[in-house]
Amino acid sequence: MTETVASKGCRLLAERFTAAGYSVEFDEPPPGERGAMIVSKLPHIGPPPHDAVSYLPHRAPAITVKTEHGTLDVIGLYVPSRDATPAKIERKRRFLDACRAAIPPGTAPAARLILGDFNVLEPTHQPHYRFFQPFEYAFYTWLGEAGYRDAFRLLHPTADEYSWVGRTGDGYRYDHAFTSGTLGDQVAACSYVHEPRTDRLTDHSALSLQLAVTPVAPLLVSDPTTTPGPETDPLF
Repeated sequence: MTETVASKGCRLLAERFTAAGYSVEFDEPPPGERGAMIVSKLPHIGPPPHDAVSYLPHRAPAITVKTEHGTLDVIGLYVPSRDATPAKIERKRRFLDACRAAIPPGTAPAARLILGDFNVLEPTHQPHYRFFQPFEYAFYTWLGEAGYRDAFRLLHPTADEYSWVGRTGDGYRYDHAFTSGTLGDQVAACSYVHEPRTDRLTDHSALSLQLAVTPVAPLLVSDPTTTPGPETDPLF
């Protein structure tokens, strides 16, 4: 879940999911900033055994869970968007550099999943937008060179799908899921769910990924919209 903020609403989401039995990883961003949240039906057994992203860490939550195939590291990313101002460009560049410094190679033994709103496009994206700079395309390329695989492209190598559509109708595939090398063989399904965007719940489509791995000791969870929490009113 991306674009979380230091708000009563995001705190309520974290509290309700926790009360319903889910594991929640939410480093609340400072005022004026945005971040990401991981909500899991599997217990977190600790942070992944690698360095945290050093710059804007609330935009890169990470957890480790257990499967019958071994541990699985999950890194959520919410890459800053930008405009044409030097400050915003440098902020995005610095965050992507910090991600590259912290994320281990996809050829490492541990299974790893990196997913979220990257705010970058693949170099072959159609249509091609001249606004994007080489460092943005380079992050997508680096993931492949580091041994990660674009889960959507594994199953849909030529499809033109968009997870965000601008006011002029131009589409962008901003949201991605990358698997470490061997985990890519376990990708059973990967697709964009457009209803959250077309129904105007949010401005992004969701990304659904299914892996052919068996979880260990999933948590017993309930419906967070009805589970009593710190506040007794229904969530919706």
